[in-house]
Amino acid sequence: MTQPAAAPVVQRVDSEHRYEILVDGVTAGLTEYRDRDEQRVFYHTETGEAFAGQGLASALVRQALDDVRASGKRVVPVCPYVAKFLKKHEEFADITAPVTPEVLKWLKGVLAH
Repeated sequence: MTQPAAAPVVQRVDSEHRYEILVDGVTAGLTEYRDRDEQRVFYHTETGEAFAGQGLASALVRQALDDVRASGKRVVPVCPYVAKFLKKHEEFADITAPVTPEVLKWLKGVLAH
């Protein structure tokens, strides 16, 4: 009899500026961010090919957004996946800030270093 798979675990990894979702201890996906004052700017989300189609990206982003809400910050969805998720999940509208040219310029500068 095989052991049931453990529930995926989401963790924030501040040193890497990202949230990771782990399945049986293996990183199955991540969403990357940078903090700008009281904003958490999400710019990239991915899941490993072996984990595609399991709803892990959605679970990852939902838990990341719950964490952002708990921290008192606002979400800036530069990442297309996070933006799409927010369009479907209006319960996060109160913590969503617009993507502006200033944010994009700032992010480009931060990521260049």
